[in-house]
Amino acid sequence: MAQFQPVVPQLHPLLQITVRVAPALAVGAIALGVRRIINITGGHFIGQSPSGIALAGVVLPGGADWQLVRADNVALLEARYTLQTDDGALIYVQNQGMRHGPPEVLAALARGEEVDPASYYMRTTPTFETGAPHYGWLNNLVAVGSGLRRADAVVLDFYWVS
Repeated sequence: MAQFQPVVPQLHPLLQITVRVAPALAVGAIALGVRRIINITGGHFIGQSPSGIALAGVVLPGGADWQLVRADNVALLEARYTLQTDDGALIYVQNQGMRHGPPEVLAALARGEEVDPASYYMRTTPTFETGAPHYGWLNNLVAVGSGLRRADAVVLDFYWVS
């Protein structure tokens, strides 16, 4: 009998997305933590498909990140937004993850300061949906992301998993 083993996943660059955001709206304390809504005002992206085809475009305004900040100060991220490629295709992104770090680093981020992303943890698991046939491969891949927070934007590097 063959002794097969699972394939060891590897990461490959997919997209870098800069998502411009409005100031956070504080819904306030709820049973599970503090709810914040951060509206998406635009942005841009650039990257390449697994077969090496370049893709680029804009982040359309109108999405948001519906964050829940737990009592332990971990922010649970749940962003939904739409990408529009340079050739007009629409791609829906749902990106979930978490951000946490030392209290002083999180306080600096809250003040809008530039902070070394190595000093905190911001990882996500994006999924994609599109009806555009030439981008349909996005519907069928697993991706992970790493992010950094700026005063008015979030920069996300997405990687597809082989």
